[in-house]
Amino acid sequence: MIKLQVTLNSIDKVKSFVNLVSKFEYDFDLMSGRYVIDAKSIMGIFSLDLSKPIDLNVHTDNEEEVMEVLKPYIVE
Repeated sequence: MIKLQVTLNSIDKVKSFVNLVSKFEYDFDLMSGRYVIDAKSIMGIFSLDLSKPIDLNVHTDNEEEVMEVLKPYIVE
């Protein structure tokens, strides 16, 4: 499993993020506080506080592919 922090601070970023992660077969979970949301659910993402970085768990070991694809969203 890969753990990252992402920022989704605009409607366009959320839409493009969901479209991107929906192309993969493995699971993506967003965690904010005690909430865990399926990152492929646009409605679920909008229920989170998007003003600060969100923890992302990606259920795969293919770190190279994930880092390349999610680069615009990753908090450095």
